[in-house]
Parts: sequence; structure tokens; C-alpha cells
Amino acid sequence: MSAPTAALGRTQRIGLGLAMVLGVLDALNLLLTPPTPPGAEGPPIEVLIATTVLGVITVVAVVWAWRTGSRVGLRIVAGSRILSALTALPAFFVEGVPAVFVILAAVFVVLTVVCVAMVLARPGR
Repeated sequence: MSAPTAALGRTQRIGLGLAMVLGVLDALNLLLTPPTPPGAEGPPIEVLIATTVLGVITVVAVVWAWRTGSRVGLRIVAGSRILSALTALPAFFVEGVPAVFVILAAVFVVLTVVCVAMVLARPGR
């Protein structure tokens, strides 16, 4: 039994493109984020590893969804992006987070919401 497929609409393709960019940034997160010095505030290594794994999952699912039009692939993209956005939420509630990181987290969350809405949109007829 194969997964249901459908032709991707323009909105979904744009959403997948945005998901690819976000996924690649997440996949490189472990390499791009400087290590936190002892005693300083910063993202825990577990969060960096989780976002890196979620980024790789997103990239693989985007390629799969783009090539096959699989609705399961689209849902995996949306799910991995949502989970990745959840890892950014503590930046809004933990004291001592530099303003630049709060702004980056806000932009990241907004882009994720837009991306998920576009990926899960019904294709136009």
C-alpha cells in the first residue's frame, strides 16, 4: 500500500522551500552555535542536538514530499517544523536571554507558522 499523493500547489511548494531553508539552518545549528562557556546562559546541548536532528528530518521529508507529492511527507515536514519551533519557546520565558536571541526566536517561530500553514494548505485547482 502506498502513501496518498497529490499534485503540489504553488503555495505548498513555496512552503516546502521555506521549510528547506529552516531545516538546513536547524541541521547546521550544532555547528553554527558557539559553545556556551561554563556558568553562562545558553541553549543546552540537548536542545541543539534535537534541533539538528529535526532539521535533518525536515530536509529529508521536504525532498520526499517535493518529489512524490506525498501527503505523509507534507505532514512530517509540518510536524518536524512545529517540534523545532517548540524548542525556541523557552527564549521567551527564561530570564537573562539576550534580546537578539529573543528576536531571532520570534522570527523563527513566525516563519515556522507561515511555513506550516503553506505546506498544509490545500492545493489550488
